[in-house]
Amino acid sequence: MGSFGNFAISFSVISVLSGCMTLYGFGLGTGGPAVMLWGWAGVGLFVLFVGLALAEVTSAYPTSGALYYMADRLGGRRWGWYTGWLNLLGLLGAIAGIDYGAALFTGAFLNLQFGFVPTPGSTMLIFMGILLLHAVLNLFGVQLVSVLNSISVWWHLAGVAVIVGVLAIVPDHHQSASFVFTHFANDTGWSNPLYVAAIGLLLAQYTFCGYDASAHLSEETSNASVSAAKGIVRSIWVSWIAGFVLLAGLTFAIQNYAGTQNSDTGVPPAQIFIDALGTGGATALLLVVIVAQLFCGNAEVAAASRMVFAFSRDNALPGSKLWRKVSSRTQTPVNAVWLSVGFAGVLALPSLYSATAYGAVTAINVIGITPAYAIPIYLKLRAGDRFQPGPWNLGRWSKPIGWVAVVWVALVTVLFCLPQKSPVNIDSMNYAVIALAAVLVLASIWWYVARNRYSTPAAYGSDREQTEIAEGIV
Repeated sequence: MGSFGNFAISFSVISVLSGCMTLYGFGLGTGGPAVMLWGWAGVGLFVLFVGLALAEVTSAYPTSGALYYMADRLGGRRWGWYTGWLNLLGLLGAIAGIDYGAALFTGAFLNLQFGFVPTPGSTMLIFMGILLLHAVLNLFGVQLVSVLNSISVWWHLAGVAVIVGVLAIVPDHHQSASFVFTHFANDTGWSNPLYVAAIGLLLAQYTFCGYDASAHLSEETSNASVSAAKGIVRSIWVSWIAGFVLLAGLTFAIQNYAGTQNSDTGVPPAQIFIDALGTGGATALLLVVIVAQLFCGNAEVAAASRMVFAFSRDNALPGSKLWRKVSSRTQTPVNAVWLSVGFAGVLALPSLYSATAYGAVTAINVIGITPAYAIPIYLKLRAGDRFQPGPWNLGRWSKPIGWVAVVWVALVTVLFCLPQKSPVNIDSMNYAVIALAAVLVLASIWWYVARNRYSTPAAYGSDREQTEIAEGIV
């Protein structure tokens, strides 16, 4: 795999046409346009710091285990263990968030085409169907998944250009720049605007997840110690620019703010398309978005199932012997794929009875995977001169960028465990913190059961031998 292929997987998983679009309605009520646009700019900057610091560690340890392997080598087995569990939680939360978002947009498309009225139950059935589709696609083997990832990059870039271009040219009315960059809206029930704005950052932080895929694929990449590091950084800054353009294009095209929020389709961006372009144009743009989301979800299932396989190969999961089995025909870890989509389905079940559950699902992704990014960075800083940087490094900027990254991750991890709606009750609670606590408790218990069997690849085979197995599925 060359540099572009390595970049492509991370860019596809970040997917601005998934994260920005599916949480756009969330953003309309948690700070509105001002928080969405300026929040995107600010969060993107801090995520770039995280990406730069993580890229430096990736250059030094371009191995298939990626985050938990780095933590293991820099801090010891227990650091690697908890990093792996957090990474796994984040990846599974990402599948749930991406595919449920695709289900919401599919429901909106069916509403426009056939008068279908989306309900929590019907949306859940569509979601399960999408999970099944992604499982089947991943079971076909590496060739199909690789082709889909390559197509995904160009689909995303062209999709953003088409959506923004059409919304800029066709509508007769556009919002003012003052509205787009300064209008603040609050439907959370909380009165403190700073708190509301902080919660509203979830849209951007959730979208900027998944760039660790470049690190996972490093041993399949030519000149990986440089190409994988560049893949991480490039996927972030390209997504940063594309996402800002997309959010601005959508917001300028809003015709009726309240009507957009309360759309009969259940998806605010769909209402923007309808108001600005009519039913025919809206249907076409929805298809562009849905296909991009399906590409994203498929890539995420591949990444998560690889993580399940790799972690099981190292005897870190209950039932590891079952999850690390590989198909002799396709070299695909079949059971790991089914576990990934099955657990993602369970994470989204509260959406059947809670209107705010989707925000919690996306928060699970953030509070799982984002700390997993920061742990290797922190351990690198703690190691000081003992850390031997690879050919791609930050030089004298390594420590300041690293500490900014660690502090930022600590902040957002706490932030997205907080309740998003007031009053807090069974329907509005943020159960992301429960998922985080459950995983940490399970990881702690299982550590004492399996620690004597847990070992990382270098302990029982060459990196290349393990890579041929662990990375073959992508």
